[in-house]
Amino acid sequence: MVITETQNSSRGSAMIEFTLAGLAAIILLISTFQLSLGMWNYHTLAYAIHQGTRYVAVKGVGCTSAGNNCSVTIGTIANRIAAVGIGVPSNQVNVTFTTDSGVSTICSPLNTCFTNATVWPPAANSDNQVGKRITIAAKFRLQSTLLFFWPGQGSQSYGAVWLPASSSQQIVF
Repeated sequence: MVITETQNSSRGSAMIEFTLAGLAAIILLISTFQLSLGMWNYHTLAYAIHQGTRYVAVKGVGCTSAGNNCSVTIGTIANRIAAVGIGVPSNQVNVTFTTDSGVSTICSPLNTCFTNATVWPPAANSDNQVGKRITIAAKFRLQSTLLFFWPGQGSQSYGAVWLPASSSQQIVF
């Protein structure tokens, strides 16, 4: 068999083409997975914060009056948020509880407040009265391998992005 010049110059080009296309496909696959994971974490956190706010909205002054024992603590709320936020690591979430008068309680990270026995919303400044607004805000630190490839992030460590979530409601009971 005689090999012509045209056949000889195209040898190995399939391997090079497959390598270049394979690298792009792998990066696309990793990117899709990481973005999906990040959005799932964001929506789970937003849902957990919203459920925590709804839980507190019915635990106002009516729960602290004589005969009622339904008031909640920062620890109870933190545990509730962590239980509803399945898959979001509580050691990578910072939560801020803010009353209508502007008093804030910060859990940085969330798991440091699991045993906090402070009643919230507090009776100080009448912040536990019906109609007062409560706000729970959180930031989740997403560490992504996708950000490893982001320009300017460096090549020594994985990049991180803070994903925020916030919910605000009026006390109804």
